[in-house]
Amino acid sequence: MVRAIAALLVGLMIALSAALPAGAASVKVTVNGTPITDVQVAQRLKLFQLEGRSGSKAATQELIDEVLMLAEAKRLGIVISDAQVAEALLNVARNIKVSQDKLIQILNQSGVNVDTLRDRLRAALAWNQVTTQAIAPRVQVSDADLEAKAAEKLGPANSFDYILKEIIFVMPGGKGSASQRTAEANRYRKSFQGCDSAVELSLSYTDAAVVDVGRRHATQMPEAIAKELAGLNVGGITKPRVVESGVSMLAVCQKAVAEDTTFIKGNLRQEAGNAALKGETEAYLQGLRDKARIVYE
Repeated sequence: MVRAIAALLVGLMIALSAALPAGAASVKVTVNGTPITDVQVAQRLKLFQLEGRSGSKAATQELIDEVLMLAEAKRLGIVISDAQVAEALLNVARNIKVSQDKLIQILNQSGVNVDTLRDRLRAALAWNQVTTQAIAPRVQVSDADLEAKAAEKLGPANSFDYILKEIIFVMPGGKGSASQRTAEANRYRKSFQGCDSAVELSLSYTDAAVVDVGRRHATQMPEAIAKELAGLNVGGITKPRVVESGVSMLAVCQKAVAEDTTFIKGNLRQEAGNAALKGETEAYLQGLRDKARIVYE
């Protein structure tokens, strides 16, 4: 009887061992009871290598953070659908200018299962919503500080308000000779006698267009253009500049002194807000780490 039981146990052990895959995953870390396996770490490390990054420790930490992010999102009632993840994957492909099938092929050729990227995207989408819902409301930027900093940035070149027209010597599809179009623009500029006759003068040239830009404050424009406009009177026109659509010049139709900090403050607010939000987000995640039970096997 004993021999029979022993034989049965041996047979059962052999059957179980045969059923297990040769490279079965083993748990490397648990985060609040959620396991992270060596296979996940290896896959994330391969994704790192594809991105030009390295470090098994960094790959493991990223996976730990993602477990915390997803758990916090779940606590806040945030759910990321498979459709959202699919859209995010498609956007990754678009951003690197390949098809989704090509992206998956690139991943596979590097030994990366597409689910590894999907997992990262799901965590990122969840964390974005956590940031919007729970972290962003904590960020406050002082209007008084912004006003003081904006006032410091006002100078002679960016203290004017304009009404402008843009004259564009078009290069269809980005094709054509920039030097030839610039030469034509310079001829136009020499003949320019003010905004009232801008359209009529443009009719003497092929593929020349006049666009009403409307009211713009100097602080809305690149510094180099703001400086050039500051040196022009009404009826003046800037030097030709090659842009994406062709060769461009700006004509000054009206000009008035206006020390407006609205746009400077807007830019400063965005910069300050982004910096503050980044700090709050890092602190929030660190708080989740500090409270988590992380066990390395």
